Amino acid sequence: GNYLCFSFMYFKITESQSFEDLLTTTEPLEEYLANAGCLRQLKRLEDKDRLVDDILMFQVIHRVRGPFERFRDGLRTLGVLDKIQAHPESFRPLLCWSPSILTADLIDTLFTIHLSPVGSNKRNAEEIGTKKLGMILAFATGASTVPAIGFSPQPSVEFLHHEAGSGTPSKFPKANTCINCLKLPLHTSYKDFQEHMDFALGNTHGFGIA
Repeated sequence: GNYLCFSFMYFKITESQSFEDLLTTTEPLEEYLANAGCLRQLKRLEDKDRLVDDILMFQVIHRVRGPFERFRDGLRTLGVLDKIQAHPESFRPLLCWSPSILTADLIDTLFTIHLSPVGSNKRNAEEIGTKKLGMILAFATGASTVPAIGFSPQPSVEFLHHEAGSGTPSKFPKANTCINCLKLPLHTSYKDFQEHMDFALGNTHGFGIA
């Protein structure tokens, strides 16, 4: 909640296009800015850059300084801090998150697949896959790696069936990144599925991913 509020506030300030926009944006934030020690007199639009720097310094450094120092003192008491400082690379995997290497097994555990009943024609048409893991994950969720805190909601897969009166069904996959849902089209051959899937993945640019 706090992170989302901070992100929204940061975005609104940085996107201010005029001095009047900046004043309108910061006016309801005066109590927060005062408590954070970031309240400053704004005289021109360019002051937003210094204000953003102050907010980032508070949010990233000063706000967590107390808990961080207590954590550091606890590590020092147990003798762990000396070991970390002496062998930082050995402790890096334990203390620092890094993106997971995408594998078919990992993708399989991330997605909950909603299949049609076993033995049905729909089920037979649904059991087709592809190996472009990073592109698939980015297409469905907007993220090309698994975040440190995982996904919420959990990624899922649905299928685009032809429904009576709904017109021609889509030949291309669709995605709803708000709910991390990948919607797959159904084709009579794997080649058709692969061609349309590859075309969609290769020609969809978003979230800074080309």
